[in-house]
Amino acid sequence: MPNITYIDAHGESRTVAADAGSTVMETAIRNGVPGIEAECGGACACATCHVYVDEAWVEAVGGPEPMEQDMLDFAFDVRPTSRLSCQIRVRDDLDGLVVRTPARQG
Repeated sequence: MPNITYIDAHGESRTVAADAGSTVMETAIRNGVPGIEAECGGACACATCHVYVDEAWVEAVGGPEPMEQDMLDFAFDVRPTSRLSCQIRVRDDLDGLVVRTPARQG
C-alpha cells in the first residue's frame, strides 16, 4: 500500500496510506486531509484539488494531459509542478509521493 505525504501551506505534514488505483484526491478526501476541496468529485471539471508535486516526484508522476492543463488555468498560484490531484492515479511505484497544497484552492 503506497504512502502519500501531503504538506499544507503552513508546512504541516500528513502521511497516509493509499490504495493503488485510487487517486491522490480520493486518498486525501478519505483521510480528511485539509486543503483539497474536490468540488467536482474528481471529474476534472474544477481546480479545487490543485497540488504541487514535489520536485523529486515530477518525473514519476508525469505531466498533465491537455484537459487537466486547461482546468489548471482556473487554479490559484499555478507553478511548473502543479497538477490536479484527481488526475494522479496512485501506483505502487509512487510509494513516498510528496505533494503540497496551495494557500487556497481556485
